Amino acid sequence: MDFKGVARVTRSFKIKIGDLRAEGVPAVLVAATGVVLAAAIGRALAKGADRLPETLRAARELAQTLRREDLPRLPGI
Repeated sequence: MDFKGVARVTRSFKIKIGDLRAEGVPAVLVAATGVVLAAAIGRALAKGADRLPETLRAARELAQTLRREDLPRLPGI
């Protein structure tokens, strides 16, 4: 197996995301980690998709409750 070609490809691999910069093997590891994380998030969303509307509804109701201006206030605050 010829590893010179692989070494050349990994050297040319570069990632720049904001202040994060990686080149070579670390860039490949960052990219692989991103793919694995995206797959995990997608799987978690697919698994909990039937509960997602209920969760979003509860979160919206909580936000509306916290935003209301007629909430009772403690004296002196």
